[in-house]
Amino acid sequence: MSEVGYKGFRQDELEYQYNPRVSVPEYPELSKARAAQARKVRESAKSWLDVPYGKSPREKLDIYAADRPGGPVFVYLHGGYWRGGSKEDNCNFAPTFTARGATVVIVEYDLCPQVTVSDIVGETRSAVAWIYHNIARYGGDPGKIYLAGASAGGHLTAMALAHDWEKQDLPRDIIKGALAMSGVYDLDMVMRISVQEEVRLTPEIAQENNPFLHPPLARCPILVAVGGAEPKGWQQMSEDYFNYCKGRGLSVEYLVVPGANHYTVPEQFLDASSPLTVAALKQMRL
Repeated sequence: MSEVGYKGFRQDELEYQYNPRVSVPEYPELSKARAAQARKVRESAKSWLDVPYGKSPREKLDIYAADRPGGPVFVYLHGGYWRGGSKEDNCNFAPTFTARGATVVIVEYDLCPQVTVSDIVGETRSAVAWIYHNIARYGGDPGKIYLAGASAGGHLTAMALAHDWEKQDLPRDIIKGALAMSGVYDLDMVMRISVQEEVRLTPEIAQENNPFLHPPLARCPILVAVGGAEPKGWQQMSEDYFNYCKGRGLSVEYLVVPGANHYTVPEQFLDASSPLTVAALKQMRL
């Protein structure tokens, strides 16, 4: 099929541009290495594992204790295109932040097609609310919640920023800073690639959860990051979200991580001196 399919790309190019499992064929090896690192962290770090925040068996948190109490809370939403991934395999970076005084919370959520993207957005918002009400007993400061997410987690971060927290009797500024990394911001695109077979978006669900239709209400600092080795289409999606936020007068920065692909962007957190980690620590004033 040669005609233009979407955003200037032919239909037969869309999978490479917007499906990281196609553009990064070595992703199984990268994921396996991350999971092995994460397993060691779960076995050795001071933590509270599988803390429930909702009724579903997957609505649970892993909380990693900061080296000193009373510091900020770094909440991480993992990726997997809403149909994969787990908190167990995405905690390898936690010691980078706990050693500097941040409590780290890794959020789990239900996956498509068992639930919808709308359900997942609601679950992750519920997780943030639970953290606000309960994190003090684990040594974190509920007045210093910072949110980060990669891939689908980047989208979930954007949707948390767009939420009216006051409707839940929570502070409007409950989120004090956010890092949206390699996010899936264009849901119309998702309906055009093979991921749709599992995610099962409808036009209504896509519209309801489209960050370009629901701008951040939070006035906190936002960093939009993407890998320099990611496809042109994916990089453009992140740049478009950055410009969307900037156009609304938000405090937003844009970071291209040199040489990083979709799966290695979050791995920058393993290095305390990487630009991404430095930006996260700067947000938290650590």
